[in-house]
Amino acid sequence: MAYKYSELEKQSVDAIEEHKLFFIADVTSYLPCSYKTFYDLRLHESDTIKAALLKVKTDIKVSMRSKWYKSENPTLQMGLMKLISSDEELRKLSMQHTDVTTKGESLNYTEEERQARIKKLSSKQ
Repeated sequence: MAYKYSELEKQSVDAIEEHKLFFIADVTSYLPCSYKTFYDLRLHESDTIKAALLKVKTDIKVSMRSKWYKSENPTLQMGLMKLISSDEELRKLSMQHTDVTTKGESLNYTEEERQARIKKLSSKQ
């Protein structure tokens, strides 16, 4: 059976909105065509379908964050705080934090600088 691109695209968007689909692979389950036909028609590249999936994902994320904000559950509140925190706030929230940065120091040493640094660090022990 021959399928029209525009009809399948519309059916895809309708299915995404009705069933709150997140993934392109799930869309084909709600269409009259096969998975192969969907990809042969390059519907997976449709900006309209991608936009519909993105809208559903965004709506769900906003809804969840709103529920987490209103919740009295400390785990949900902590999860939201981790999502919206600055790096400094996140470090303060963390149960353990290891700073693996060089605090702005260059790691590009000449051989002489490297030996002097090793000697300096060795003398601190």
